[in-house]
Amino acid sequence: MHTLEQTEAPAPPDTRRWPGKTMAFWGTAVVIVALDQLTKAIVRATLNVGESWPSSDWDIKIKNVTNSGAAFSSLQDQTVFLIAMTFFGLAAIYLYYRNPPFQHWVASVAIGMMLGGAVGNLIDRIRVGKVTDFVDVFGFPKFNVADSSISVGVTVIIIGYLLFAERPGKPPEAHEDTPADG
Repeated sequence: MHTLEQTEAPAPPDTRRWPGKTMAFWGTAVVIVALDQLTKAIVRATLNVGESWPSSDWDIKIKNVTNSGAAFSSLQDQTVFLIAMTFFGLAAIYLYYRNPPFQHWVASVAIGMMLGGAVGNLIDRIRVGKVTDFVDVFGFPKFNVADSSISVGVTVIIIGYLLFAERPGKPPEAHEDTPADG
């Protein structure tokens, strides 16, 4: 009996995908979590809650405050709800990483920033039931490294989407600025 071997031609490489995507995503997330937790630990170790440095008459200072709610102090004392919602958010961030709106190394870094920020604040909520915030700028609501990373990540994704996303009817562009090695 004679059998024909079917050989499948290998798929052409996806030249638009950056090979370092995974490292950029996870590496950024780990760095953000580490930076966030380190800065919060330093603030908690050196300043009492409510205390600021330098003096309170400066427009930019470090002030140790806690937040048992979400952004802009909403949902105060809803820690269990916020933890549950964070897990949904983490799943959404991971799915977004797996299917980004545009293929560019910047997307991997920005989505990693969002993941790292969400995990950083989640660690605080689980460990102490509230988040340590400490950046006090011109009376703006206090924030931390995790909050900043989430905000910057979202902003970069929005700008990147507007600049790099493929539009219906528009031919895909070659991404020459995408690194060729990981």
